[in-house]
Parts: sequence; structure tokens; C-alpha cells
Amino acid sequence: MINNKRIIVVMPAYNAEKTLEATFREIPFNIVDDVIVVDDASKDNTSEIAKNIGIKHVIKHENNKGYGGNQKTCYNKALELGADIVIMVHPDYQYTPKLIPSMSHLLAEELYHVVLGSRILGKGALNGGMPLYKYFFNRMLTFTQNLIIGQKLSEYHSGYRAFTKEVLLKINYNENSDDFVFDNQMLAQIFFSGYEIAEITCPTKYFTDASSINFKRSVKYGIGVLATSIKYRLQKMKIIKYAIFTKK
Repeated sequence: MINNKRIIVVMPAYNAEKTLEATFREIPFNIVDDVIVVDDASKDNTSEIAKNIGIKHVIKHENNKGYGGNQKTCYNKALELGADIVIMVHPDYQYTPKLIPSMSHLLAEELYHVVLGSRILGKGALNGGMPLYKYFFNRMLTFTQNLIIGQKLSEYHSGYRAFTKEVLLKINYNENSDDFVFDNQMLAQIFFSGYEIAEITCPTKYFTDASSINFKRSVKYGIGVLATSIKYRLQKMKIIKYAIFTKK
């Protein structure tokens, strides 16, 4: 705990048997109270490894619900367990859990309600091996989103995120997509609700076993991201109402 805030780490997992333990071993348990792994119907031994290394809360979906569907289970379970701060860490070891204390302090001290680990601040993305086409895609999407939404994030596409309970109870994340665009819908909901988002520099690692989406899925994701930004603007202008921006 920090300032009597219960901190829970959630790990949305899919075929993470090779990297889960390495990620888990870097979690700072001097401040983290609990860990939840949600296995989205993996074809490997992700769930068994999670249990063997001592994770108490392991949930396995019988059918694959998608990246967004996995996160919904993560956040719902964390709130059920009484989390005050929820930190999402991918179990593919692309992001280091060593940043958890820094992210947690920003929330526990009530400076912010949301913190993102940014690969773009500094040179973390390219130094960590992010493919050039993904870097370019990230920069162009982020630039366009900032223009439409009216914000100044360095990137909208990081999977390293920390939230206060207040935010998760307020935004209607269960209405979001079950696919990868879920992440961007959450950020749009957070901005729509009037919260600021902090960012900290995050080193990343790209390697064979780190999760990634292919070019075709990336294009679909990009279209969904832009659609989310446009919906945000239309709702802000009171032209059209969308379910994802309704109160929980």
C-alpha cells in the first residue's frame, strides 16, 4: 500500500507462458497488495504457470473474449477485491513492472487519476526495437487524435496503464469493444469525464515472444481509433450520443 491505498496489478494474458514469470518477478510487492491474471483461453500453459508461481487470482476464459474483453474481466475483478489503484501490466515482458512505484505514487498522492507509461517520451520505443512502420503509425495516429480530441498526449497506444478506483467506477468501460480499440475508448471516456492523464517515460522491449498485432489488425485498429476520436468530438458537440460516453 501507499497512503493506505490498496494496489492491485492486473495482467491480461494470452499465450504468455514464456514471459509471465519474468514479468511477475519484477513486480514490487513491497507496495503491491495483489495480482490478478486473466487468461483469455490461451492455447499454452499460461494459467498453470500463473498458479505455480503463486498468483492467487487466476481467471481463465473458456472462450477467447479478445483483448478488450479480457481487460473488462481484469478491472471488474480488481474492483471486486477492493482495489484503490489498478495497474495493468502486460505479461509479455514488453513493459517493466519496475515503474509501478512511480505510477502508483502519482495516484496515491492524488496528483492524477490516470497514468500512462509512454514509449514515445524519450527514445524508449526505437531503442527498444519498435519497428519503424509501427513507430510512424503510432505518431501519425497520436497527432490526429490530439487534434480531434484537443489533448496533448505523447501516445494513446501504450498498454501500460494505472487507474484510480474513482475513474474505473465512473467510466462505462463495460460498454467498450472487446477488441484492441478498447484501450483508446477508455482514454476517450476518461477525457470526456474531465480527468487529466499523466505520462512517464517507459522503456520497452520488442522480441519474438512479446505480443504484437499484424499489419492487417493494425489497420483495423487505426480505423477504430479514429472513429472513437470522432465520436468523442460529436458527443462533445452534442450532435450524437454514444453508449460508451454514458455514465456507469
